[in-house]
Amino acid sequence: MDRPNYITPAGYAALRQEYDHLFATERPALVETIAWAAGNGDRSENGDYIYGRKRLREIDRRLGFLSRRMKAAKVVDPAQAPDRSRVYFGATVTIADEDDQHRTLTLVGDDEADAGTGRIGWNAPLARALRGAAIGDLRRVALPAGEREYEVISVSYPTS
Repeated sequence: MDRPNYITPAGYAALRQEYDHLFATERPALVETIAWAAGNGDRSENGDYIYGRKRLREIDRRLGFLSRRMKAAKVVDPAQAPDRSRVYFGATVTIADEDDQHRTLTLVGDDEADAGTGRIGWNAPLARALRGAAIGDLRRVALPAGEREYEVISVSYPTS
């Protein structure tokens, strides 16, 4: 990876929880089902065996991905931000566009981004444009719908 994988403590805990669930619950149950299905004889037309092997590959692939992401993760607690007047990782920022439409966004790690709830990834184009901005700053960003200009209305960080 060429850049650090910043993540909040809650985001890291969610990755860890998914990893633990797959590794300790789903995978052992699936291995047991595959062993049972293999014991039934002909594997070429055994749906339980074929589906089980396919699902096991998917789980192993996801476990590998989660393991790599957790290993590269740099947990950053936004509540400990030294400069709370500017937009950095973990900031919740309210912006207004040229049409005076307000949006509230929280800059989080790429693994915990959810645009539907206003959580955008740290490396998203809008997040990159907002980095380091203070209240009143204007930032121009190229989006798929075209170039837009946003004004920073407020910046806040969670408290411990």
